[in-house]
Amino acid sequence: MKMKHLKSLLVAFILTISTLTFSFAQEKKTAISVIKTNIYCDHCKECETCGKNFQTKMLKIYGVKMYELDEKAMTITVYYNIKKTNLETIKKEISKLGYDADDIKADSKAYENLDNCCKKA
Repeated sequence: MKMKHLKSLLVAFILTISTLTFSFAQEKKTAISVIKTNIYCDHCKECETCGKNFQTKMLKIYGVKMYELDEKAMTITVYYNIKKTNLETIKKEISKLGYDADDIKADSKAYENLDNCCKKA
């Protein structure tokens, strides 16, 4: 009788672990993507106008949790909630800020509004 009881407990334990594992897998909401861009100045992060504008608008993109701008590698690493947004939407929003985002070119009007130091020389 004890052996039957132990088998039942083992089966219940395995089912519980499987359910928890499945639940946690379902909970994954954050994705990380690296987006290639063009940065033409060496101070974009600190730029009084473009840098602050970029920071404010990036964090207002629905679902974006945080980002890292790497001026040397010319990339933007974006951490975002996959239940609220997707990579294509984020790229389009970056384009609207005046910057290229992988294959999506910068919006020409937004690019013209950047400071001269942030434009291609």
